[in-house]
Amino acid sequence: MQTLKTTSLEVRDNQLWILDQQALPQQKNWLPAHSVTQLIDHIHALRVRGAPLIGLSASLLLALLAEQGQTRAELAQALEHLRAARPTAVNLMNNLDRMKVALAQPAFVTALTDEAWRLVQEDKQLCDAIAEAGCTRIKPGSQLLTHCNTGGLATAGVGTALGVIARAHQQGWIKNVWVDETRPLLQGGRLTAWELGELAIPCTLITDSMAASLMARGEVDAVWVGADRIAANGDVANKIGTYSLAVLAHYHQIPFYVAAPHTTLDRHCPDGAAIPIEQRAASEVTGVAGSFGSVQWAPETARVFNPAFDVTPAALISGWILDTGVVTPDQVQSGFFQPQ
Repeated sequence: MQTLKTTSLEVRDNQLWILDQQALPQQKNWLPAHSVTQLIDHIHALRVRGAPLIGLSASLLLALLAEQGQTRAELAQALEHLRAARPTAVNLMNNLDRMKVALAQPAFVTALTDEAWRLVQEDKQLCDAIAEAGCTRIKPGSQLLTHCNTGGLATAGVGTALGVIARAHQQGWIKNVWVDETRPLLQGGRLTAWELGELAIPCTLITDSMAASLMARGEVDAVWVGADRIAANGDVANKIGTYSLAVLAHYHQIPFYVAAPHTTLDRHCPDGAAIPIEQRAASEVTGVAGSFGSVQWAPETARVFNPAFDVTPAALISGWILDTGVVTPDQVQSGFFQPQ
């Protein structure tokens, strides 16, 4: 396979490498993802994260394993192991469905390589299209609030919601971006604040519990988030805390936008109740661990509820910003996301 370098993925010497997003922003470590076991471990630990990026990393690894001589049967088994690595993010399933079709071709090695490369290039194009569509919903002088991380770290391109913000910043329309710290693992504070800093976009980090006070003071013009899965009725699964923002935005009459590629749409999932929600380790709530070591602040015997995602009902969403354009609530109610 030809060499590839995105913000978070690299293919060199016919091996896959990932940027360790657990170590950011203090360290930029590139780790090997040479086997299915390694990649799944990276996904579970959120060293690789972001719905589009997870799907792309799995697709690239399958293609590389094929080029290294694995049999069709071995690749089929690897594909199913990767499919189960992250149950909520549907991009992984959608990408692997396409790779499965390629695996069935007579010249499956070439087919897998071509399909993986096609998926990467498509994701870059999807991100650009989302950015263009989303800019139509941003006004000059905006103060926006975003949750989790939806930039180049989570995709092969400029990102989804953060890609929109970056494009609006290029137009001179961004006054400030409020960055939720975001659980689990403070992905907003560690990753989004870092990415915005790299792009020289003015931003201010806040805890997840501060959004309401900012909205009440009129300091949030719109909320922009990504998605891990969009159900057929428009419900959206995204990082835990997204639903809370949608409720707050609705109360304060602030637009709430979801930016995602069409690969995040699951037309066969009827609604948010049918989306599986991943549960994370209790240790992420009872303390903190990182390159600095670990700290335990809660009783070791404390019971913990730690879902990685929640579901935002379609009724709270002002618009779904896809690579195909802006989808309105009226369109969703008319069955825009339903199976065709």
